[in-house]
Amino acid sequence: MPFRFRRSARLGPLRFNFGKSGLSSISLGGRGASFNIPVARSGAPRTTVGLPGTGLSWSVEHSSAAKGLPNSRRLRPGQLEVFKQGCLGVLQEQLIAPGSQAQWLWELNLITRLLADPSIGSRTQGLLAVIETPEAMEAYVMRAQSQDDVKRRAHRCVEAVQEAARLVNLRGWLHQA
Repeated sequence: MPFRFRRSARLGPLRFNFGKSGLSSISLGGRGASFNIPVARSGAPRTTVGLPGTGLSWSVEHSSAAKGLPNSRRLRPGQLEVFKQGCLGVLQEQLIAPGSQAQWLWELNLITRLLADPSIGSRTQGLLAVIETPEAMEAYVMRAQSQDDVKRRAHRCVEAVQEAARLVNLRGWLHQA
């Protein structure tokens, strides 16, 4: 008989879920309703509501970064390019739309100006380099090697725009332009 390893542990109302590389997520709740927060796995927090004993449940992933990104878990061979294009389309609708934050940042060359600023750290420079131009952002997303990689890159683009807007506002550059 093979040995089994319990992949979760409970501490009060919290359940700690483990994967091959350690703690993967923390869940709150129990049968019928739970809220799962990822720790070392990809994805966003997820709420699940179900009818215990029936196998029926409903689950929603709460993504605050890029709403509308496709969320298919499995892709058939050859569908990765279509998935990349779909994610890129959503990013373009959200970030490159006329009057959007990113559009102003690009039109006024503020991202390039931030990249030249020696006071920002190398991690922030790496993040901003992803979205220096709309073409750079597109190339970054299209270099993804898997579905999870596409999602990570898309979320990183949204995070980069938010960080760039925050830094520009701190410096007051939009008021000067």
